[in-house]
Amino acid sequence: MDGTGQGSCPMIPEDGYLKTAGIIIIGNEILSGKVRDTNSSYLASELRDLGISLRRISVIPDDAEIIGRETASYSGRYDHVFTSGGIGPTHDDVTMEGIARGFGVKVIKHPELVKYFQWRYGDRLNAAVMKMAEVPEGAGIIDQGDRSFPLVSFKNIFIFPGIPRYLEEKFAAIKERFRCPACHLKRLFLKANESDIAESLNGVVARNTEVTFGSYPILENPEYTVIVTAESMSPDALDTAVAELLRGLPRDILVRVE
Repeated sequence: MDGTGQGSCPMIPEDGYLKTAGIIIIGNEILSGKVRDTNSSYLASELRDLGISLRRISVIPDDAEIIGRETASYSGRYDHVFTSGGIGPTHDDVTMEGIARGFGVKVIKHPELVKYFQWRYGDRLNAAVMKMAEVPEGAGIIDQGDRSFPLVSFKNIFIFPGIPRYLEEKFAAIKERFRCPACHLKRLFLKANESDIAESLNGVVARNTEVTFGSYPILENPEYTVIVTAESMSPDALDTAVAELLRGLPRDILVRVE
């Protein structure tokens, strides 16, 4: 059971708008099961800590038409879009082409990326390497100052490599630009069935609209069988809601609160 959706804080921050995000994982290797996707879970955790409401994750193939439709759709629906994969030198690296198609712009060689690859490869520069200098016209370059491959952005889309180590390094370098007001979290560990707490929990959810609740059954754990999460951007609203929930639950089912 998930009280108000996706485990994100529902309270509107001081600027009057809760920032949202979508993640697009690109790669046939993910869809075929050849490679396990860890990038979406990493980004989801980081975005939550930054106070951003992640609304959707898509996994799509290396198909320029599909990439174009998905990125254009996400760009119009969410404040920030993060893509992973499809930006290398081989035939199936079509993320840049796909984004360009989705927005009706040309693919160009970005002059800063051309300079970067000329410096990086020197006499070994070839057409495959120069393919990685191609971006949708109008794209920006985020130079992270460490002489690594610069991060490319287009409108509100941030285009990351698919290799987890590279994605994590690049996201860590820019993540503070996305930070929103903090989201506060409490977790209740219970020895009960979800059906035992549903009535009390549903009432608290309905009365505490500034707080997001989630209920998650835990299998094969001798200590507790359900974890209830409560999140809010308001610590006072969170404390009030959790206190109300605790008053409505049998004391003997509570293992601990964190």
